Amino acid sequence: MTDFERLQSEFQHGILSGDGTVLAEILDSSKEKREVLFGVYKYAYASRLVEAMRNDHELLHTYLGDEMFDEMGHAYVAARPSQHPNLRWFSQGVPEFLSSTEPYCNYPVLAELAELEKALNDSFDATDAPVVAIADLAAVAPEAWNDLTFQAHPSARRIDFATNAAAIWIALKNEEAPPDAVALVEPARLLVWRQDVMPMFRELSAEEAMMWDEASGGIPFGVLCSMLATYDDPDGAAARGAGYLHNWVTSELLTGVSIGA
Repeated sequence: MTDFERLQSEFQHGILSGDGTVLAEILDSSKEKREVLFGVYKYAYASRLVEAMRNDHELLHTYLGDEMFDEMGHAYVAARPSQHPNLRWFSQGVPEFLSSTEPYCNYPVLAELAELEKALNDSFDATDAPVVAIADLAAVAPEAWNDLTFQAHPSARRIDFATNAAAIWIALKNEEAPPDAVALVEPARLLVWRQDVMPMFRELSAEEAMMWDEASGGIPFGVLCSMLATYDDPDGAAARGAGYLHNWVTSELLTGVSIGA
């Protein structure tokens, strides 16, 4: 490694870690001291990362406003220096940071707003896969339905929220005044996925959320219907299960069906 390469490496380390050791090898300019110049680079680097966070969390930014979001963003940069050359992945830890760091952890809606935006971003970037069509289900023999299992699309993800973060997200997306943040009596059960090229989400009933969670874990349709019978009218369990399944297929939520042993 040449002296110049070593100096570059030490300068980069100083920018990323805040270690000012490299200042001993930097000269003052004719107009400013080295500490000030070094600080300009550090601030510009952090500001670029905060800008990337704004792009990944546009509605959280809208909710917090410029000043509060930038304050949070710089705290996140200081606590979690970038470890990846692709800026797309820098914001992955924002929900966990907000849920575990004062003062943000005192407002659970912030972490959940960030989690919803992260889930939508991840859904957009998820791997492509063929989707099941109604014709595929129609081709299944009636006697095989009890053993039918399903594979969720790679973009699909289930999350539960303790606040009305989803309602706030929808209001912000529609450029409307968001409702006050409140804790929910029952959790909001959300399903996030990508339909065609559009990431989206919707809230599920407790029954459908149970069926989705179990179905995506490989539980066959016959067992799913037995489980549905414990939620509501047992005689209508199979029909309700078929209705949920129809909606999943038309929403492009499934990428495979198979008949178990």
